[in-house]
Amino acid sequence: MKLQKETTGQAQGHGKWYGDACGTAFGMELIGERWSLLVVRELILGARRFSDLRASLPGISAKVLTERLGTLEAAGVLVKRKLPPPVSAQVYELTQWGYAAEPMVQEIGRWAAMSSQHDPTLPLSPVSFMLSLRTMFDPAKARGIKARIGFRFPDTAFVAELRDGVLPVVRAEPDDCDAVFTAAAAPALAVMFYVGIPAEEVGVTIEGDAAAAARFMGIFELPEKIG
Repeated sequence: MKLQKETTGQAQGHGKWYGDACGTAFGMELIGERWSLLVVRELILGARRFSDLRASLPGISAKVLTERLGTLEAAGVLVKRKLPPPVSAQVYELTQWGYAAEPMVQEIGRWAAMSSQHDPTLPLSPVSFMLSLRTMFDPAKARGIKARIGFRFPDTAFVAELRDGVLPVVRAEPDDCDAVFTAAAAPALAVMFYVGIPAEEVGVTIEGDAAAAARFMGIFELPEKIG
């Protein structure tokens, strides 16, 4: 008796690439195609339009993005829905299961940052930078600190609210914040937070409480290079 189902064409579901029962193998079958995991990354902080995703992933073609969105939707990682009037735009949004991928995205980022081959000067999307804050903040250094910090980019804005050792981030206009960082692009904030380059040298402006901004920046640290 044959245990493996015979299929025609490309097999779908668990085993389509590796024929391996390991959950890691199945995970790679779901998000292992080029760009798939980065599409998931860009949706972790909320729903996005097709044009938003293309702008955040400038190396992807419209054809490939359409294919990846279709594959991820078929796998149950994301859904597409139409926003109500007056917007009436179609957006893509992670399912509950899709959102559960964030810890994996964080751990891959933390592991990769330990490599001396990691190049922090490459392009970086605003979502990627905001997720890096959730990945690289040190709970011990953050103990006892409360802060509501805003981030403005040309086409989007976020609020990070540090409280009780956790750092939720939402896409929102930074109102009632202790401090607000404004940058033309995410790499400028990355080198300021992780390399220590002064704000004025990278074109970042800081509004609000300068001391609160400095305390907030002090809780982030890249891992030691070991590879």
